[in-house]
Amino acid sequence: MDEKNDRGARILILAAGLAGMSGVMAAAASSHGGESRNLAALAAICLAHGPVLLALGLLGRGKLLRIAGLFLAGGTLVFAADLGVREWMGQGLFPGAAPLGGGVMILGWLTIAVAGAWGLKQSN
Repeated sequence: MDEKNDRGARILILAAGLAGMSGVMAAAASSHGGESRNLAALAAICLAHGPVLLALGLLGRGKLLRIAGLFLAGGTLVFAADLGVREWMGQGLFPGAAPLGGGVMILGWLTIAVAGAWGLKQSN
């Protein structure tokens, strides 16, 4: 693996660890501190995307999957940060942060689908 791919993999693995950690912390805070829609959503998003980021960091081959992982990591970061700031500071990260982060996550998942379709097309 060349240095550029290694750096991309390390970024995705780092993002996976941070997402997983944040998801567990948000789930614990939500269960011990009463019901909070923000914390529940934060936990769900982070715990859903953390394993995917780890898989893409460890096993993702090809430019499209690396790009998809970076979209997922960036979108998760913005979305989760907005929910956390909203929960603990009473206001969002910036106007439109959650929809922006969500849109970038959707773009990441779409890129994974395109990578799958492209790969199948290439193998036939």
